[in-house]
Amino acid sequence: MTDTEKPVNFIQQVINADLEAGHVTKVITRFPPEPNGYLHIGHAKSICVNFGLAEDNGGVCNLRFDDTNPDKEDDEYVNAIIEDVRWLGFHWHGDICYASNYFDQLYIWAQYLINEEKAYVCELDAEQMREYRGTLTEVGQNSPYRDRPPSESLALLEQMRVGSVDEGAMTLRAKIDMASPNINMRDPVMYRIKNMAHQRTGDAWNIYPSYDFAHGQEDAIEGVTHSVCTLEFAANRPLYEWFVANLPLPSQPRQYEFGRLNLNYTVTSKRKLKQLVDENHVEGWNDPRMPTISGLRRRGVTASSIREFCDSLAVAKTDGVVDMAQFEHFIRDDLNNNARRAMCVLRPLLVTLANYDAGKSEAFVVAGHPNRDDLGERTLPFGRQIYIDRNDFSEDTTLSRKKFKRLVIGDYVRLRSAYIIRADEIIRNDAGDIIEVVGAVVPDTVGRDAPEGIKARGVVHWVSASDSADCTVQLYDRLFSVAAPDAGESSFLEHINPQSLTVISGCKVEAGLANAVTEDHYQFEREGYFIRDSVSQGLVFNCTIGLRDNWK
Repeated sequence: MTDTEKPVNFIQQVINADLEAGHVTKVITRFPPEPNGYLHIGHAKSICVNFGLAEDNGGVCNLRFDDTNPDKEDDEYVNAIIEDVRWLGFHWHGDICYASNYFDQLYIWAQYLINEEKAYVCELDAEQMREYRGTLTEVGQNSPYRDRPPSESLALLEQMRVGSVDEGAMTLRAKIDMASPNINMRDPVMYRIKNMAHQRTGDAWNIYPSYDFAHGQEDAIEGVTHSVCTLEFAANRPLYEWFVANLPLPSQPRQYEFGRLNLNYTVTSKRKLKQLVDENHVEGWNDPRMPTISGLRRRGVTASSIREFCDSLAVAKTDGVVDMAQFEHFIRDDLNNNARRAMCVLRPLLVTLANYDAGKSEAFVVAGHPNRDDLGERTLPFGRQIYIDRNDFSEDTTLSRKKFKRLVIGDYVRLRSAYIIRADEIIRNDAGDIIEVVGAVVPDTVGRDAPEGIKARGVVHWVSASDSADCTVQLYDRLFSVAAPDAGESSFLEHINPQSLTVISGCKVEAGLANAVTEDHYQFEREGYFIRDSVSQGLVFNCTIGLRDNWK
């Protein structure tokens, strides 16, 4: 293996062996989200793994919604997931699949297991079922309904289906082994009653299959050869295999588990993410502070950086926690190479250049990107009055050049791609605040060295006072202030970072960005990487990430 080759992960090794032995002629994988929330960065790894394995082996990947739980699912989530997968750059095979497409067939297979005396209708309630199930150290007890005749279970199952039985009064359970050391094998529930409409099947059903009963059979119907999921489903694999072995399926899929992506300084539990949304701790699922794919997209994180990050992670048999800085490295690297350059003054301070003719104006043509000719050029209007950032000026003349490489009264600084200027005078308002700096340009210093005896402290960004656009900038920090917000006994909500969002209004940006589109990324020079917000009214830019990691 050369230095540039990636190691072959264990799933690819299985696929190689299956193809070589002729067990599989075409690799078919699937990405099977439940539409009960938005996808997050952890799902992105699963998407990359499943679609990537199919693509690398000349196969196909299905997008399938496991929509078996109508009380938590919604078309909003379905549409958001479709958009996210498409935005990430992946293409599923054929039509989108749904578990609900297979409800009729699943019901037939449930009847088959009853006839084979491998399933029964149970009338224990939820609390009784927990008592009978046992614990990790104590075996379970058989349900008193375990040996009811198949004909009776078939009749009760049909009554359940048509809505003649109250919710919670009965379930259909597989008859496996109440003494199994794997609790998942202790007569798991296959169907439960839910007297509610389904977003796709309407009122056709009053019972819905469990994930464990439906999942492997969906794989079999679709001909999935390698059912790849995350490690928390490892204990469910024996049950997956039991259903596959005990049903007359059209194919024999197999399940493989890999470690899920856990990222520090965030949470990736859909239940907790939903709590953040429902309790208004964030604006919504697409809040730029959220680890959801839609939130990352709105913040300006690129699809390519997410894919590169996910592809850099090991596909291993163990879970691990990835440092947020590792993800941020891929974001910065991508944006550094691809984001157009621009200047935006976040905290404007007016500078009047007294020796520059009030009726004069110039336009400096500069590169759209220092290393990308294909990104064209942009024009910077220049006149007598400009704005610089308030943080780039100090009236403290004792500051050393090494400590403060910006504008100081009586000294010089270079404007990016423009003149060297000097600060001469301060104008204050009645409250004593500095509202204007009066200075002068050093002639003939655009693109040229300073004359002898003049040395600029540093370089600052700026915009024309008359030819700039007003905008609002939203600066984002990590949503949580600790690395593991959902660890320990305290609520993860206690660790929300109160400085996770800073809104700065009254900013000034190059006039050319007045009509910026939401798909374009910009490096605001000396500030960070930004994108126009896709939700806000007016000209609002979201900070995707700073130029360097300043997290402490």
